[in-house]
Amino acid sequence: MPGSGISPCAACKLLRRKCAKDCVFAPYFPADQPHKFACVHKIFGASNVNKMLQDLPLQQRGDAVSSMVYEANARVIDPVYGCAGVISSLQQQIAQLQTQLTLAHAEILCIRMHQAAMSSHLANNEVMDVEDPSSPHTPQLNQFHYKPLMPALEPAEAVQSLWRSC
Repeated sequence: MPGSGISPCAACKLLRRKCAKDCVFAPYFPADQPHKFACVHKIFGASNVNKMLQDLPLQQRGDAVSSMVYEANARVIDPVYGCAGVISSLQQQIAQLQTQLTLAHAEILCIRMHQAAMSSHLANNEVMDVEDPSSPHTPQLNQFHYKPLMPALEPAEAVQSLWRSC
């Protein structure tokens, strides 16, 4: 609890100071989650985090801390790009999935056209002798041979969770 001296918040514990009753860190960095503040402190510094939180209205501080924790974890994983690297990776994954979806739609269209052509032949009472390669109808089967358009693509790697401990 802040101010009780019994259990200081994670920030005060890491900074080795007494947790005051009005500690700005206490509501957002509980003692049982020391990794959150450790990552944020490593990237932003305690003084800067303190200033940012004090400059914000109370109702926005929780979201600001969540954003700082996310960005700090992203910077630990990718020091150069941080969250921008995660966003770029997700955009590439979306583009790849959109391409796969387009190919799947094209493949469905080909299958439907194949089925329609086969139904048309059956409706016209054309007998296809699959057993006899010399049958005049056998070459028509080759014209309807189905080949998948979409190559087997490996799924894109999932973006690592940034909410884990550093």
